[in-house]
Amino acid sequence: MRTQVAIIGAGPSGLLLGQLLYKAGIDNIIIEQRSADYVLGRIRAGVLEQVTVDLLKQAGADKRMNEEGLPHDGIELLFKGQRHRIDLHGLTGGKRVMVYGQTEVTRDLMEVRAQEGLTTVYEASHVQPVDFESDKPKVRYEKDGQVHEIECDFIAGCDGFHGICRASAPKDQIKTFEKVYPFGWLGLLSDTPPVSEELIYANTERGFALCSQRSATRSRYYLQVPLTDKVEDWSDEAFWEELKKRLDPEARANLVTGPSLEKSIAPLRSFVTEPMRFGRMFLAGDAAHIVPPTGAKGLNLAASDVGYLSQAFTEYYRDRSEAGIDRYSEQCLRRVWKAERFSWWMTSMLHNFPGEGEFNTKVQEAELDYIVNSVAASTSLAENYVGLPLV
Repeated sequence: MRTQVAIIGAGPSGLLLGQLLYKAGIDNIIIEQRSADYVLGRIRAGVLEQVTVDLLKQAGADKRMNEEGLPHDGIELLFKGQRHRIDLHGLTGGKRVMVYGQTEVTRDLMEVRAQEGLTTVYEASHVQPVDFESDKPKVRYEKDGQVHEIECDFIAGCDGFHGICRASAPKDQIKTFEKVYPFGWLGLLSDTPPVSEELIYANTERGFALCSQRSATRSRYYLQVPLTDKVEDWSDEAFWEELKKRLDPEARANLVTGPSLEKSIAPLRSFVTEPMRFGRMFLAGDAAHIVPPTGAKGLNLAASDVGYLSQAFTEYYRDRSEAGIDRYSEQCLRRVWKAERFSWWMTSMLHNFPGEGEFNTKVQEAELDYIVNSVAASTSLAENYVGLPLV
């Protein structure tokens, strides 16, 4: 087989890149080691920046998002038992975020790709990027007992943190930066109405909590828990009782509980790979970086990577210019490190850190008090939360 861009990974970043390239007249094939059902079964993020919304529109995959998504103009910070609203819309000149689940984004992108008759190879085993430091890269994989090879001009590594693309990069050319946090998030998804119209980020003496949502009838809640905790340790009843203890009286009274649709514990880490390009192979999304979910940046960073990469490939094929390709890594990393800083800052400000003591608690409370009482500090949080524009 022959294509212009071989995309490894059929998550939202790979699918979005494939659709943007198709709209630009660039041929592409997506190779995914898992099944389509497995990819759709991943329960992930649900807050989209304007950049992501705009890219989905450009990809022709925004119809259902516009009908069912929930535009949000603010968030609430809860500390010392009281909630304080950050006016994202007012502080950023009219910007907002869209609450729409990553699973739904993935489903929409899958559907538009299928409608266009574009090729996605699911359940491909032993996927391997080959010769990407030459001008004739290839992707090899096995399917139905046969070895297949795709010749291409470029390889896009959209295969996640544990994928083969970053693992295939030359060890003497790659550098990684990592911070592992001493706690995890216990998440619960339920078909219950959200406790509040906007997201609540809670700093409490019992630990962090987040009240999020996926729709007007589906809610997503999180609790900070020790890394030693197991999902089996937490019944639904125990989760709801602990969440109530971390909320203010009004939210506690409004909370509607119900059976969990999904429950899991995710460790928190910050991780960045430099560079994000190796010859004719480009990393995007979780293959290149991970952020704590506190700042709602993971999916949005992946989308911005894809935005830059699609621009670079379009310049190459349309204008015969390699300028976008050459600046891809630098351009992405500048944005990535700003998002890493913001996510680290939000995480540091809202969670209980074992062994840090009362001094750290007092500093967190002072920081939060400053944010909600300073227009400058509130604006800084709001600008980072709604997302910076693509350059």
